[in-house]
Amino acid sequence: MTGAATVAQTFAWWPLLNTIDVAYAAEEPFKFAWVSDTHLYPKSVNTRFVEKVQRAAREVQAMSPPADFMIFGGDLAQLGRANELELGVELLNEVKIRKVFIPGEHDWYYDMGAKWKQLFDKPNWTFDHKGVRFIGLDTVTHGPDYWTARKMSPEERMDHMATLDGSVAGPWAGVGRDQLDWMQKTLADWDKARPVVIFSHNPLYEYYPPWNFWVRDWREVNEVLKPYLNVTNIHGHVHQVLYNEIGTMRSIGMLATSWPWPYAPEGVPKLTKPMIRADPGDFYDGVGWETLSMKNDRIETEYIMWGRKEVFVQSPPDSSLSQPEILRPRIADQIWPY
Repeated sequence: MTGAATVAQTFAWWPLLNTIDVAYAAEEPFKFAWVSDTHLYPKSVNTRFVEKVQRAAREVQAMSPPADFMIFGGDLAQLGRANELELGVELLNEVKIRKVFIPGEHDWYYDMGAKWKQLFDKPNWTFDHKGVRFIGLDTVTHGPDYWTARKMSPEERMDHMATLDGSVAGPWAGVGRDQLDWMQKTLADWDKARPVVIFSHNPLYEYYPPWNFWVRDWREVNEVLKPYLNVTNIHGHVHQVLYNEIGTMRSIGMLATSWPWPYAPEGVPKLTKPMIRADPGDFYDGVGWETLSMKNDRIETEYIMWGRKEVFVQSPPDSSLSQPEILRPRIADQIWPY
């Protein structure tokens, strides 16, 4: 694709994409950091991913003024092993500010979350900070159990869940009725005009279901959030710059520290300005982490992308791209266990 823009290596969204108007400002300006999708192997297997986490941790810790907290957005491990998760904790210990974690599918399906819960407690949570309600959603643990009947080993189950091809493990990504009810109760006492920020591993809309770039009950999620006027969803999983709007919810896809995924063959939101394809010879290209600033009436996202200064293509969207909120009947929609 042609027409690339040259911008600073540390860059912010264009004005159309980097502001979410809020009727009530935060009580005072603040920043927080996001790191996700580190996909760690043991050091004896792969040191490149380790080095990237170390770099991100150093940069988060060096923020001036310091971030108020850091969110880890899932897929700390690659194959869900205890030593991979423990390595992630060790590497992120350099970050001394508050750290809060949500799980990714790579963290969970080897031992069904036993080690993750031991390290990080509950996979969903909420807290208020300076006039903003933050919610961490679990979008990965509600996969329909097909492995027990097949007598899969933990290794086989994890291998299925670790693939990008959604036809292998099925449409596992979802929020679940229990969590939808919990989110509704969590927001019940919150002024509908005040800002809400929701962290999730998967996008909360239908981007590209064959890669599980969605949650199966995204329509129900949006029904819960519809009354709230200023909702921002920050998500990982896609390993790419991504932006979408559905109703009053803005969704911002984040970088991975591990590797960049290509954009899907269809469903890329029309408001997204895609990243330029990464250089396969530079394993620091197309990856990084993010800072988010809440000040006055807006939240701004800044991508700390390593590897190159040319980030966006400026040509019109490919004609093959379609809006993700178009409803497409799929077998997966019929098997979701409400």
